[in-house]
Amino acid sequence: MDIELSLASRWNSGCACVFLLDVTELKRNLLFGRCSLSWYTAWQNGKEKLVAYQREFHALRERLRVAEHRTLQRSSELNNILEQFRRAIAETNGSKDALTNFSDETQKLLKELAQRKPLQVPNIYHHLPHLLNNEGSLHPAVRVGQGRTGVSLVMGIPTVKRKVKSYLSETLHSLIDKLSPEEKLDCVIVVFIGEMDLDYVHSVVSSLEKEFFTELNSGLLEVISPPASYYPDLNNLKETFGDSKERVKWRTKQNLDYSFLMMYAVSKGVYYVQLEDDIVAKPNYFATMKNFALQLASEDWMILEFSQLGFIGKMFQAPDLNLIVEFIFMFYKEKPIDWLLDHILWVKVCNPEKDAKHCERQKSSLRIRFRPSLFQHVGLHSSLAGKIQKLTDKDFLKPLLHKIHVNPPAEVSTSLKVYQGHTLEKAYMGEDFFWAITPMAGDYVLFKFDRPVSIEKFLFRSGNQEHPGDKIENTTVEILPFSDTALKTKEKYKRTDDHFYRVAEFEKGTAEGTVDPAFNPVAAVRLTVLKDSAVWAIVSEIHIKRVAG
Repeated sequence: MDIELSLASRWNSGCACVFLLDVTELKRNLLFGRCSLSWYTAWQNGKEKLVAYQREFHALRERLRVAEHRTLQRSSELNNILEQFRRAIAETNGSKDALTNFSDETQKLLKELAQRKPLQVPNIYHHLPHLLNNEGSLHPAVRVGQGRTGVSLVMGIPTVKRKVKSYLSETLHSLIDKLSPEEKLDCVIVVFIGEMDLDYVHSVVSSLEKEFFTELNSGLLEVISPPASYYPDLNNLKETFGDSKERVKWRTKQNLDYSFLMMYAVSKGVYYVQLEDDIVAKPNYFATMKNFALQLASEDWMILEFSQLGFIGKMFQAPDLNLIVEFIFMFYKEKPIDWLLDHILWVKVCNPEKDAKHCERQKSSLRIRFRPSLFQHVGLHSSLAGKIQKLTDKDFLKPLLHKIHVNPPAEVSTSLKVYQGHTLEKAYMGEDFFWAITPMAGDYVLFKFDRPVSIEKFLFRSGNQEHPGDKIENTTVEILPFSDTALKTKEKYKRTDDHFYRVAEFEKGTAEGTVDPAFNPVAAVRLTVLKDSAVWAIVSEIHIKRVAG
């Protein structure tokens, strides 16, 4: 983006620091004179401008969405009127006297209307026709708070009545207490009470008003509940996938709850994070999520996952919520929410003619997992009556032994022997580090892209904090151009017998560099071991950065 280019142009020539999104690290660099104050100020201002532009863009898209929604609603109403005209005319076909009270012009218009059959544009009312019976079906029956908008993060927490124990208060304290004063101004937490019993809803609201009075008055916290007319009849649902009638009803209503909450949140901020009402959060979770999303601003992601469990800690870009809600409404009775989300990704990027591995690689560029997890599930009693769930996120307390990047979809392979499941595939997707037994001369690591990629730069880092000595040495980085017929770089770079070009070599466990534009697009990248190693090898960071745009 232009902002990023502008920031890059301000880089101080005498500054040897890396572009970091971690503010604490930047301040530490400033303290020791590693970066100039002018550069830090430019970086901070640029980041704020980027967020502001994103907010304006999302606000514009939301206004267009609302206008489109109103147009579709009016179209549906007019089509209903037209259908009533047709029925009335059809009922008079056997009587010539039925239309004698109308003028010739009116009779002609009625006949034209009866014969005209325009195409019907699908909308929300095709999937939930009962919503047309009540104008307030899509308006919260209860709404408490200041209606804050224009924030970076909107956090949605659905809650329902639990027969054993409610974890909502503990969850809110965990989220709110770990926010700085500045962060409390840049987010909004929306509690969605998915119950039709207004007495129960008001009792929850009353309890929250007493316990979180300051947060509700400041705009940090909002509480909403849908009207009973929002829900269709859930008593005659088809039982599928071996689920009981009660479970099918529970998961179907859950899909509708998520959808209402997303529709309410879509115009409030840049990003939306789906949470649950029985979790605890890690310190600094807000800054971590926001900075990770900003790091990926140039990537075409759809879901950022900050927990490996269910629908906890899933971040979306606000405009994508419209697509997600539409998809859920189409299939809300068929499958649970996590399955539907996976189907959206499949529809967007998977090729039916390719195998499952190819599909997973494509989806990994849209669904990106952050580790370690920022949220832990603590609820023992599920919102589904009688269900006990001892689910915990195993990544919640783990130290991060690798660095996460989004790399181009590729088929990966290696001649190295993998140790204890630390596979190359997981390392490339940012899920783990790669760990292999002693490399020997001739061993390789190959990244063959699903389609040719224009690469700006690359970085391979070996070793980690637990095993700093398991570094890679005497190994080259090689690239295979998609076409090298017009290359004029043969003298500068050594070419292998199989047409790869050596562009870098590991030094002190790291290999990095920029790619000569003449090589682009690139079909594959390979690491080749030149000499036997005396130690095992860990690859803790893999970053193949595509050319922007």
